[in-house]
Amino acid sequence: MAFNVSQFRSELQFDGARPNLFEVNLTFPTAVPGSGDASRKALFQAKSAQLPGSTIGQVPLYYFGRELKFAGNRTFTDWTLQIINDEDFTIRKALESWMNGINSHNLNVRNPLANAPLGYSVDGDVTQFGKQGNVLKRCKFVGLFPTDVSAIDVDWGSNDTIEEFTVTLSYQWWESVEDGVV
Repeated sequence: MAFNVSQFRSELQFDGARPNLFEVNLTFPTAVPGSGDASRKALFQAKSAQLPGSTIGQVPLYYFGRELKFAGNRTFTDWTLQIINDEDFTIRKALESWMNGINSHNLNVRNPLANAPLGYSVDGDVTQFGKQGNVLKRCKFVGLFPTDVSAIDVDWGSNDTIEEFTVTLSYQWWESVEDGVV
């Protein structure tokens, strides 16, 4: 088959989805101080995220030296966000407080408000938009909670930059939301 640019272009009827047209809706547990402000700011300061993937494991069995593969269970990788840090540290403080509620720094105990998974986990989502502002894809994460907030590097030689940090969140599963239906 000969290379045909026109045929290739005709298959991209909408000029392809753009990775920079997205927003993250990261909610915080109500027990976290400043949760409302942090959720609002995350809409604008979540610089990068991912539309999630998932993996179906394999269960190998052997029969007369031949490996046979059967479908196993689904697993979900952690969700990672890159956050732009503002001088008020609103999102960073909320994440640190959330993690401290799950397990405190010095006492190694959980905050009573976060005892049950419903007390420390929340739902969130990422939405991909089209070039005309329409929703192309929305993924809802069920049972989110932070497992890692990265360090913020400070450096006398870092001029004309804004601080960023990474947060890693675990969750139970994700669902594709189509037209408001999960």
